[in-house]
Amino acid sequence: MARRTKVVGIAGRFGPRYGATLRRRWKEVMERRYQPHQCPFCGVTGHVKRISVGLWQCTKCGAVWAGGAYVPRTGLNKHFPKIIIREE
Repeated sequence: MARRTKVVGIAGRFGPRYGATLRRRWKEVMERRYQPHQCPFCGVTGHVKRISVGLWQCTKCGAVWAGGAYVPRTGLNKHFPKIIIREE
């Protein structure tokens, strides 16, 4: 059986609904959200999880910080990081 979502990827679950442009934009955001991110404190890749909208945590070092809704480090956050909780 052939895969039917080769081009559309994660947005294939919507089928023909909502239009190609909206599905493409949603796909790009979701792919950035679920890609392996690097912890800004310990530098380990793949252990960063989203707690809630804008809150990210490294499961290895336990650091919690404020980031973007879909990415842990936004453009402004790279220059001014906000540490909420850091357990060692």
